[in-house]
Amino acid sequence: MRNDASHAALSDAEELGHEARAGREDHAMLRLWLRMLASTTQIEAEIRRRLRERFGISLARFDYMAQLYRYEEGLKMRVLSRYLMVTGGNVTGLTDELERDGVVARAHSPDDRRSWIVSLTPKGRASFETMAKEHEQWILEMFSGLDMKTVKQLHAQLGQLRVHVMRSEPSGEEG
Repeated sequence: MRNDASHAALSDAEELGHEARAGREDHAMLRLWLRMLASTTQIEAEIRRRLRERFGISLARFDYMAQLYRYEEGLKMRVLSRYLMVTGGNVTGLTDELERDGVVARAHSPDDRRSWIVSLTPKGRASFETMAKEHEQWILEMFSGLDMKTVKQLHAQLGQLRVHVMRSEPSGEEG
């Protein structure tokens, strides 16, 4: 789909990114994958830049705090690791940093002494609320070129894609 208007505009702006890997002869699904990847990379880079510039925080810290914000009673570090899709070591490192900054607290789990539960402190909760409000506005701004019908359709279709991928058996991999 090299002849669509968006491809031409991106090419003129030297912003093709991952899409530059695709040729006219490539399958439409490959081109779609590369466009999704380029879009996600571009949006994520802008969010990272704004978080760093405005709040002096990394996207990893923001995501960590976002998960804890949803659970006032806190989360076991193992669960937090699963939600963030990172290793336990990554969560431990972030927890150490955020605890030093006074935005999270760590306590032993009452039902499993080997587990830690982390939660936002009042300072962390207030800090996150400020960041989350601006973050939401950034997302609304970046997606403002899409009408609500398109947003809802994309959301539903990407959900279908995720379910399909989740249910697919690994192809050609043997244990």
